Amino acid sequence: MERRNHGAHGGGKIRIGVCVMEKKVSCSPMEQILERLHAFGEFEIIIFGDKVILEDPIESWPLCDCLIAFYSAGYPLEKAEKYAVLRRPFLVNELDPQYLLHDRSKVYEHLKLFGVPVPTYAVVRREHPNQELNYFIEQDDFIEIHGKRFCKPFVEKPIDGDDHNIMIYYPSYAGGGMKELFRKVGNRSSEFYPEVRKVRRDGSYIYEEFMPTGGTDVKVYTIGPGYAHAEARKSPVVDGVVMRNSDGKEVRYPVLLTPTEKQIARNVCQAFRQAVCGFDLLRCDLGEARSYVCDVNGWSFVKSSYKYYDDAACILRKMFLDEKAPHIYTIPAHLPWRISEPAQPSDAVRNRERGTVGIPMQSEELRCVIAVIRHGDRTPKQKVKLKITQEKLLKLMLKYNGGKAHAEAKLKSALQLQDLLDATRILVPRARSGRESDSDAEVEHAEKLRQVRAVLEEGGHFSGIYRKVQLKPSNWAHIPKSSGEGEEEVPSEALMILKYGGVLTHAGRKQAEELGRYFRNNMYPSEGPGLLRLHSTYRHDLKIYSSDEGRVQMSAAAFAKGLLDLEGDLTPILVSLVSKDSSMLDGLQDGTIEISEAKAQLHDIIISSKVANGGDPAGFPWMVDGADVSTNAAQLLTDLALWRTEIDMDRIAAGLPCGSESF
Repeated sequence: MERRNHGAHGGGKIRIGVCVMEKKVSCSPMEQILERLHAFGEFEIIIFGDKVILEDPIESWPLCDCLIAFYSAGYPLEKAEKYAVLRRPFLVNELDPQYLLHDRSKVYEHLKLFGVPVPTYAVVRREHPNQELNYFIEQDDFIEIHGKRFCKPFVEKPIDGDDHNIMIYYPSYAGGGMKELFRKVGNRSSEFYPEVRKVRRDGSYIYEEFMPTGGTDVKVYTIGPGYAHAEARKSPVVDGVVMRNSDGKEVRYPVLLTPTEKQIARNVCQAFRQAVCGFDLLRCDLGEARSYVCDVNGWSFVKSSYKYYDDAACILRKMFLDEKAPHIYTIPAHLPWRISEPAQPSDAVRNRERGTVGIPMQSEELRCVIAVIRHGDRTPKQKVKLKITQEKLLKLMLKYNGGKAHAEAKLKSALQLQDLLDATRILVPRARSGRESDSDAEVEHAEKLRQVRAVLEEGGHFSGIYRKVQLKPSNWAHIPKSSGEGEEEVPSEALMILKYGGVLTHAGRKQAEELGRYFRNNMYPSEGPGLLRLHSTYRHDLKIYSSDEGRVQMSAAAFAKGLLDLEGDLTPILVSLVSKDSSMLDGLQDGTIEISEAKAQLHDIIISSKVANGGDPAGFPWMVDGADVSTNAAQLLTDLALWRTEIDMDRIAAGLPCGSESF
């Protein structure tokens, strides 16, 4: 390839100036494309080099007809702008809009002007670290910026577009914590920190809603407004492990863009006047399939796709000739760099080599696989019920039921449970009074309030999804309205039901993960990571749904971990891959009678002498396939109950609720 430092025409060829840092010129994609442009025989490639760009005055820079120039670390963008004004070359990527790419908030503003969908976001600007801002509020599970609330999970990005340290903060119902995303280091692209719950306050940040994408990122690369190439990869949000091929390159798969996404690519290219650029596309399903742009880069090329390199060279050639020599443009009969390449085998030859010739078309095709899975092993579920008449608790119920006198309130979030804990701490007596005048009912009520407080306080914070409270009004009174006109009905008594326990155990997590791995190996017994490839390319529409029960959500996350061969904590997997669908169990109330009958039948079977003595497969067919119980089942159940009682007595003596793990 010719590397000229001065501006004479090379035999009438069009001069292509490459005014970028040498590190970018020497990367494989740029070399591949420049070599193809040179092979056409119509262009002289002039590489400026770092010394010329950084040290020489623009008046002595090489002359060129077309200029490839884009910003990277240490690049003097303003100097390149002055050169473009002086020499007036055709610019593949306009220089002035590249300043916008250094400020993520300006990128989003610009995208919105051109009708490109972006996530809901807000900006926090600080003049110095730890500056207190009256428009910024942070609570356990949300932040508010200028009155706009962002509930966790949400994303925190530096305003500085060159800073790639991005954080994701997770809600307490999923276990809490933070995941840091960063430029790839070895085989890692993110790390999870379960104890970090507060956002950064050392600078200016943009906050945006977290978009669930099924654990897959889509990278889009444009070459002019009429061409877009898209690739999918495993998202760093999931487990932070970079999938690499045998050559050490990140595994990516080409994907097809929808017509809407192709229009988005065109709009992004035109909005920033960057013919060659790349951006991140978030495909998510929030009731309907939508795509959002979350980051725009400058000059970006696909890392390893010879078809893409061919396309890029051909499109850039047309751009240059249309601008400088439209009269000589013709479509080449063949690509010059392909002349010496061996001919590719035809599909028929490939099929013959694979032994697939002559195999008849299948009359049926598998369209989907549906698996319904129960949660893994859990600790016992427990309840505390008590009647409440205290005004503080009744007002709390009205606060969270919309102020409706006859509606119940459900408290699950960290903020709601903290409100209840604060009220309970005030109402619980500091010590057991021991007064003879105290009735048994008063003593029992005080003990139940202490138990409610102990359950809410356990663990030190509301991390996890294993505690919830229902407040159901049961009696009402009529009081004068505040306006003085007439009366209104308000609750005078309510039933508090605290449910806790039912925590997925370590054994339960292992069960779910092993089941996911077993499921994957049996779906694709000979294809290795076949499921991963199909999921990443959206050719396999993988959906994982869970009810809103904590043990079920964590079972689903552990199953996904095994199914997709993921690593690390379950919290990021839960938030990224599992869709919570509280309506999944709707309709079960219609089967109350059948459920009760089934429970009674199971109870009779379990305590029957036949089961206790080893079981009779003829009488109990569900015990045939290795599900038979121990010959001393009845004694084992008795011993287990006694052991559980001993543990609970120890917890009661310590002032803790019974039958739970740490939340």
